[in-house]
Amino acid sequence: MELCIAFSSYGSLHRFMLADFIWHQFWEINMGITAIVILVILAIVVIYVIGIYNRLIALRNRYKNSFAQIEVQLKRRYDLIPNLVETAKAYLTHERETLESVVAARNTAAKGLQAAAADPGNAAAMGQLAGAEGALSNAMGRLNVVMEAYPDLKASQNMQQLSEELTSTENKVAFARQAFNDTVMAYNTYKQSFPPVLVAGTFGHSADAALLEFEDSKEIQAAPKVSF
Repeated sequence: MELCIAFSSYGSLHRFMLADFIWHQFWEINMGITAIVILVILAIVVIYVIGIYNRLIALRNRYKNSFAQIEVQLKRRYDLIPNLVETAKAYLTHERETLESVVAARNTAAKGLQAAAADPGNAAAMGQLAGAEGALSNAMGRLNVVMEAYPDLKASQNMQQLSEELTSTENKVAFARQAFNDTVMAYNTYKQSFPPVLVAGTFGHSADAALLEFEDSKEIQAAPKVSF
């Protein structure tokens, strides 16, 4: 009788130990699978965040490159204006103030361009350049009005050539500025969307890029137009 009880107790203990062993094995397998799932999820999140970072960098580089095209055309414009002033000097002997205002506005705009080129998309730099371009446009407009009263100047072959080159350059500025603003909008839209908005600030993209908006782009594109 005692032997039967002993065998029965041993059997129960054995079954308990076996069940405990199986449970631990099952638990370890589940923990292993859980760990793998967590690692996979973390890897996907990391890869996705890296993709967001790379996309932000690509879009920022794109609008910086677009601004470089504006810089090329504005520099060309700034190089042409002194030549136009020098050509006009021989005819506009009594319009010294008008010519000097054009030169001063051109120099200010050139400085504004230099500041903007150092940090394209910066709101302060874009505003400074836009304001300087507006002042230059006004100065060129006044020069254009004065030139209308000098037929000999209008008939000058050199002045005609400079006028055509300036008009062509202004058209290129307009196209380059539109391309820049389009890339800025693409960058801002992506940065403000979800989920990039959650991590953009962490990656150094907290501020939106600023558009380049001239005060009167139509006048800038038209200045100076000389009728022949």
